Amino acid sequence: MFLKTEDHMLPEFDLLTPKTLPEALEMLAEGASDVTPLAGGTGLLVDMRGGLRRPRALVDLSGLGELRAIHRENGHVVAGAGVTIAELLEHPLIADKAPVLQQGAAVFANPLVRNRATLGGNLAYASPAADTAPPLLVLDAEVELVRRGESRRVPLEDFITGVRQTACCQDELLAAIRWPVPSPRAAGVFRKLALRKADAIAVISVAVMVERDDDGRCAQARIALGAVAPTPIRARAAEDLLRGQPLTPETIAEAARLAAGATCCIDDVRASAAYRQRVADALVRRLLAEVA
Repeated sequence: MFLKTEDHMLPEFDLLTPKTLPEALEMLAEGASDVTPLAGGTGLLVDMRGGLRRPRALVDLSGLGELRAIHRENGHVVAGAGVTIAELLEHPLIADKAPVLQQGAAVFANPLVRNRATLGGNLAYASPAADTAPPLLVLDAEVELVRRGESRRVPLEDFITGVRQTACCQDELLAAIRWPVPSPRAAGVFRKLALRKADAIAVISVAVMVERDDDGRCAQARIALGAVAPTPIRARAAEDLLRGQPLTPETIAEAARLAAGATCCIDDVRASAAYRQRVADALVRRLLAEVA
């Protein structure tokens, strides 16, 4: 049986509506491979209409207050996986302690999608072009995965393992994302290049975070890129080069070259691999100069 939509057919499924997080985890444990979590649905439902996914049941997480909070805890900022992109834009703690993530949220799709799409859903969908992934990578974020009776934390860099692939087990749920409160000496910035200003998938995205020491040298640097490899990546060689160095134009240029060299780009309908690599060099150079 199918449900009629305007252009496509949405396959029939059972909609499960847990009242609490433990109840949701119980449903996931009992359903095994036939049950899929549903947050905002901005990616999953599109895949279902296109025939790419056919789950027997969806577990609706939108009513779980446990997944919707943003707070500070033991020197970290913790955002529930059910926090919407629009809520990231409006929350004062994100504006104060993670403006680089707020910048990523500001260019996420359009206002209608931002009101539905969730932070956890954007990461769990595991697109190489996920707008929130590079900002969270430079914030050194980790994700909290929960299942019935236990939980574990995984660095975000290890969580997204491939295109539409994550380290989350079938009966696990991405419950929260956490990152250390950045030093007052740290500055971060994010840029996304797309074919149009709104509602577009990134051709390439870059985030940088630099912490300076008392002498103005780079004490710590993180550089992350999206849409340039099967997963969002850190440019480790570029980060190592910057550490302990003054942010001179020459040092910045070499770091940008190394960051571009870390990419593994492809040709697709949005851009060629060669173009993405050139833009990676230019954007990293521009953003490092900006935080310097």
